[in-house]
Amino acid sequence: MFEQEIKIYETVLSEYQQKISQRMDGEELKEYNEILFSAHSCGIEGNSFSVDDTRELKEKGLGLIPQGKTLYEAFEILGHFKAYEYLLGQKKASLTEELLKETHRILMEQTLPYKCPGAVPGEYTDTDMCAGDTIFGEHKTLIARVPKLLASTQQAIDEGKVHPMVLAARFHGFFEYLHPFRDGNGRIGRLFSNFILHKAGHPIVIIRQENKGEYIHALRCIRTEATDEHLIAFFFRMAIERMQREMEEKKSGTKFMNFLF
Repeated sequence: MFEQEIKIYETVLSEYQQKISQRMDGEELKEYNEILFSAHSCGIEGNSFSVDDTRELKEKGLGLIPQGKTLYEAFEILGHFKAYEYLLGQKKASLTEELLKETHRILMEQTLPYKCPGAVPGEYTDTDMCAGDTIFGEHKTLIARVPKLLASTQQAIDEGKVHPMVLAARFHGFFEYLHPFRDGNGRIGRLFSNFILHKAGHPIVIIRQENKGEYIHALRCIRTEATDEHLIAFFFRMAIERMQREMEEKKSGTKFMNFLF
């Protein structure tokens, strides 16, 4: 299953590595990904910072919040920066509850107490959860399954028999329906999916705000159709389209400069 998607992805990945990632400074590429990923991942949850706003916040901090943006939104982005840097810096670490909770603590430290008084960053929910049109299961039962999801995913990573993109998407789908935290489940789920890809040496997947509807539909299909095939196919498409778009941007930029000079 997904043989065609894997074939296309690996072909595009090879070209992308040759033309983009292997030719860029590692720190510069990391920051580029951090800004793009943070803007879109927080944007999916309703944050109004654009990519340019997010870049300005990264460069200037709280000293200059873009006009019309709130301090709360700025702290959401800053928390995502910190969580991204922390988690991707743990490349050799295994998927554990300790790593999950610490990443959530960093992500939500400044915003969770304000949004959900009484909730503790880095700790699981103490109440049943709902989101959008979904009412999740009994929270204690779902939380009890989190260690098994982390362990089985880590085992699959170690065995290397499943393509990293399939693992990343499959983990994300299961995690979102466990929904173990009071807030931040989408952001932490996308962070850990990209951590799985990062551990395997693959570029991160960025689900853009404009694809939110397709993304939510693919997640919903897990519940309505009892399959994660739509979500896996969606992850492959997002990854392929991103790499192709960035290679085309580089090609167009080179042509433009050649035209000028």
